[in-house]
Amino acid sequence: MPDQPLLDVRDLRVSFRTRQGAVTAVDGLSFSVAPGEILGVVGESGSGKSVSMLAVLRLLTNPNVTVSGEVLFRGRDLLTLPDREMRAVRGREIAMVFQDPMTALTPVYTVGWQIAEQIRAHEPVSRREAHARAVQLLSDVGIPDAASRVNAYPHEFSGGMRQRAVIAMALSCGPSLLIADEPTTALDVTVQAQILDLMRQLNEGGSAVVLITHDMGVISQIADRVLVMYGGRAAEEGPRRAVFHGPRHPYTWGLLDSVPRVDGPRLRRLPTIAGVPVTPGSLPEGCAFAPRCRLRHERCEERPPLSVGDGDAAHRDACWLPSGGRAALRLTTTTAGEKDTDAEAAS
Repeated sequence: MPDQPLLDVRDLRVSFRTRQGAVTAVDGLSFSVAPGEILGVVGESGSGKSVSMLAVLRLLTNPNVTVSGEVLFRGRDLLTLPDREMRAVRGREIAMVFQDPMTALTPVYTVGWQIAEQIRAHEPVSRREAHARAVQLLSDVGIPDAASRVNAYPHEFSGGMRQRAVIAMALSCGPSLLIADEPTTALDVTVQAQILDLMRQLNEGGSAVVLITHDMGVISQIADRVLVMYGGRAAEEGPRRAVFHGPRHPYTWGLLDSVPRVDGPRLRRLPTIAGVPVTPGSLPEGCAFAPRCRLRHERCEERPPLSVGDGDAAHRDACWLPSGGRAALRLTTTTAGEKDTDAEAAS
């Protein structure tokens, strides 16, 4: 059906068995991605962004990992697909750009061979055709002299070039869904712009993109919707403009307030979020952000659902604060944060 999401994740839970007991890394995460949509996933390190996407592709194969929930891709639950069918989905229908390009490439094979292998694994093409496409893909992602560098080994590439090679491999089969985990972290701004342009081109061709990043500037440029994660849970979700111009969750306020602005007053010190990120082994029963929130109250002992507030029905957040007057509350917490950082600097 045309109105059905391409990817529909429902109540995804990922836990790791340790000597201290089960540790929950993703706790009841639900989200969807429509065909041709770009979803930006943001949050601090340890918020469960990468683990949740690895679980979607069934790449958490350690016997100490437990994954539950539903991951519906075009109506099929990926968590229950036979291994053979799942291998056909990976790379061809859903591709992933991994965060660490060094471990994503095999050191004993050339970069071009690995890209060509990806193509031939999913398409009936000759070695020569696959090699030619590998050269073109490397050229598209900004590798200079791609015709000769296609025969180089991963250790002969810089970190940024390895990242671009991994992106070329992910784009090689024109996937319907691209999951990009920090794809521009190791790149300079010029190459970053090239990579974002490539993702836009893929998106304009009808492919959906899930972009995981810490860079709020990248999200503001390319995303259609934003999913804010904290403690393995969804803290806020909504259209990009709604989240950036009318954020509702105190954690989202902190993320946005910590970004320097070129059009506002120059601050001596950027506001910061108090405390430290919650660890998977110490998730509270109630709101995961409550221990760091200046506005926490008694009801925060109960876990808030991801619900719609006033205004846009597509804009949801998981917070017990009253729907009205949150803009004023944000201003209050920002001012308090600036005073605290000034006091810390003075001491």
